[in-house]
Amino acid sequence: MTTHLHVDHESAVHVAARTARTVAQEVGLPSPLPDRAAVIASELTSNLHKHAGGGNVFIQPLLTGTGVEVVATDSGPGMADPDRCLTDGHTTTGTLGVGLGAVRRMASDFSVHSTVHHGTLLAARLLAPGSAAEAHRRIGYLCVPADGQQVSGDNAAVHTDTSSAAAATTVLVADGLGHGPEAAEASQAAVRIFQRDPTLPLPELLTAMHHGLRLTRGAAIAVTRIVDRNAQFCGVGNVRCSVLSPDGHQALLSKPGVVGARSITPQVRSVPLAEHSTVVVHTDGLQPHWPVHTAPIRLGLASALLAAGLVHDHRLAHDDATVVVIR
Repeated sequence: MTTHLHVDHESAVHVAARTARTVAQEVGLPSPLPDRAAVIASELTSNLHKHAGGGNVFIQPLLTGTGVEVVATDSGPGMADPDRCLTDGHTTTGTLGVGLGAVRRMASDFSVHSTVHHGTLLAARLLAPGSAAEAHRRIGYLCVPADGQQVSGDNAAVHTDTSSAAAATTVLVADGLGHGPEAAEASQAAVRIFQRDPTLPLPELLTAMHHGLRLTRGAAIAVTRIVDRNAQFCGVGNVRCSVLSPDGHQALLSKPGVVGARSITPQVRSVPLAEHSTVVVHTDGLQPHWPVHTAPIRLGLASALLAAGLVHDHRLAHDDATVVVIR
């Protein structure tokens, strides 16, 4: 789902541009948006190379709607005044100084968080014509393969049901056992089953996936539904959910087991959501104790930036990692 590029050489600029153009074309963005996506990716990657001494760029389709997202993270010097750095003509390297300002203008949605001496998080989204950026800001994600792997054994999907007065958002996070193509096959099968009828009661969704994954190596899977300021969580295996609120965080754990390989007994746990709550669902490629090791200012970031910050700060490089953030 997510293409992860380590930026340690200027050649990454061309790879990022080519990747962003390809993803934009694959999701169906009309001309000239694929070329615009390439420029956004090129500018963000070039910025990492020139100003931050390297970093990471993530390029991916959106989980909701039609669009492409480019995320950049680094541990560089940071920006004391991000707004000034986003002004055309501002430069610290003697260049024209139009990079980040141009990205903000071209993107349908743009967000940035920077801390001096600790680095910068940037996210730029390019949406299909007629799409409202606000409708997509609630959800952020990254789905990154383990270092050395070409594909991720993790996967994710989101469905929002607007057929009733209380819109329900249902999130699937699947972690195929192991790594590589066979793990990806299991998690992709879970996504296909989920998409057949994502409005089913959560235990029925898990049971359908259990039967559908019998011919795969199996997966850890969790489905989360948010409706009427209430979060319902149902998971099997090592997929976790954390509910963040101004008063702290609450962890929701999956039941032991493997979907598709062993007998499962799905159970739903429901928790009320206070105002300004955030729900984070992630695989075990993220360190489990991230809520207590994450600065409070990070927890209040926009969904795309929070997902990027969690992967940047707490990803286990030897494992596939997926995190979905829902505001």
